[in-house]
Amino acid sequence: MQPVKIIPCLDIKNGRVVKGIKFVDLKDARDPVEAASAYCAAGADELVFLDIAASVETRTTRLDWVKKVKDVTTVPFCVGGGIRNLEDMQELFNLGVDKVSINTAAVRNFDLIKEASEKFGKEKIVVAIDGKKNPPDSSRPRLEVLIMGGEEPTGLDAVEWAKKVEQLGAGEILLTSKDADGTKDGYDIEMTKAVAEAASIPVTASGGAGKLEHLYEAVTQAKAANVLCASVFHFGEITIPEAKEYLKNRGISVRI
Repeated sequence: MQPVKIIPCLDIKNGRVVKGIKFVDLKDARDPVEAASAYCAAGADELVFLDIAASVETRTTRLDWVKKVKDVTTVPFCVGGGIRNLEDMQELFNLGVDKVSINTAAVRNFDLIKEASEKFGKEKIVVAIDGKKNPPDSSRPRLEVLIMGGEEPTGLDAVEWAKKVEQLGAGEILLTSKDADGTKDGYDIEMTKAVAEAASIPVTASGGAGKLEHLYEAVTQAKAANVLCASVFHFGEITIPEAKEYLKNRGISVRI
């Protein structure tokens, strides 16, 4: 088993790190450059930067924001939000970004995953899946894929979509539960486990971390390869060294 990565997430809007609950009620958290520098110094394994308003505002990723954060980042750096085509990806790679994360564009154009994987290598292509639970008696999928910053349901089943993106050449999946996002009640174990067991590529759990036990549950119960956190890191409730030490003491392999 590969060491579990501890990954802080910078959700960016108007040039600031923000955090909400279930993708709404966004509150200012901190300066992204300061946050990135601090997280790298604290031992983050990777950093994820999401320009969360880009798709909704029908614009590309703000490259000036990316560059400022990239300049202080010393760990693998993944960027998502507003990436629509291979040209957008190339611009980010030209800035030194290590991976790109696509969601809305991937759902609207399946071929983009295949083309990106063939051009840049699958290790550089992350497909982000935002999901929500529907009632068991609903006519919609139990675990449904959302796009446009979580605002638009697609009718796609998250588990089937995970299998599809792997077949198309994605190297990783970043799975965020809208229902759990920002609640600090724990990751969505049902959704994460279903997707992780369906795909053989690494699945990063996102949405809901509130205490150290939640990280352990995501790995042991939900079979996540990595864990992503936002609120607990931004507001100083958990530090990256604390997270790694806790997991290590519970028998989980981490990079110290």
